[in-house]
Amino acid sequence: MGHDHDSSYKYLFSAPEMVRDLIIGFVPDEWLHSLDYETLERVEGSYITEDFRGRAEDIVWRIRLGNEWVYLYLLIEFQSTVDKYMALRMMVYQGLLYQDLIKQGAVLSDGRLPPVLPIVLYNGSQRWTAVTDVFDLIPPVPGLVQQFKPRAAFLLIDENAYTDSELASLKNLVATVFRIEHPTDPESIQALLRLLEEWLSDRADLQRMIARWMRATLMRKPEYRILLPEVENLQGLRIMLSEQLEVWARQYEARGEARGEVMALQKLLTKRFGVIPVDILAKIASASQEQVDSWLDQMLDAKNFGDLFGPTTH
Repeated sequence: MGHDHDSSYKYLFSAPEMVRDLIIGFVPDEWLHSLDYETLERVEGSYITEDFRGRAEDIVWRIRLGNEWVYLYLLIEFQSTVDKYMALRMMVYQGLLYQDLIKQGAVLSDGRLPPVLPIVLYNGSQRWTAVTDVFDLIPPVPGLVQQFKPRAAFLLIDENAYTDSELASLKNLVATVFRIEHPTDPESIQALLRLLEEWLSDRADLQRMIARWMRATLMRKPEYRILLPEVENLQGLRIMLSEQLEVWARQYEARGEARGEVMALQKLLTKRFGVIPVDILAKIASASQEQVDSWLDQMLDAKNFGDLFGPTTH
């Protein structure tokens, strides 16, 4: 599943407009923002060795600096899970890229290497916890050895670090994609689709790309459980989803009511009988809504945990 996610993001970020909005919206650097993004060019991942042949779909871009054709290489990696050794992987990928640039003669006029901005775009369910510099993967050592610990950091963009209102204020394609991945409610998906339709009214290619990515994303998410036919534009996807979104809205509402009843049951149990045993908490967590309703109905007559749940272990 993580591989499917990474591949779908690589597909989406094969558009230069997405790379531009990623830099403008999520990389806080005025100099980078001042570059001419009309000069963005995709670089094929031909630098991959036999041991890293799976890296062939990497997203590597170059952009012109000033009046000279000197490249700033953007190496973008996509992650849906936290990888403890991500910093090491990125250091290896940068080394492979530099080796290939030397082989191709794509170094600077004085023989030095062009700059690289390594980016990891993370969209897992939890916040990123791994280090972002290989230096921090190695424990401190005394004396001279400490001075030679390698440093190779990457820029982390963690989607979970942004609220929906923060993303809305950015008003760019990547921020909108992040909001689609983490909608506040089902209706917001329709609103975001309309927004993208308006922005991309004259860009059928980008509409098709984002619509296909969104179709794959919705089909992948377990909370939606939906099969969708192929779509060619955002309007088609929005119309197709209109009836299904009503079903999702009811499901969201039902899940909200169920969570509220579980919280009410736990609060009443604690107030009447004290600390809730772990095995009872597990029963409540896995119970159906009908079962939770039944326990709430029996609360008035129950004298202890056993009356409701049978024998318990503490």
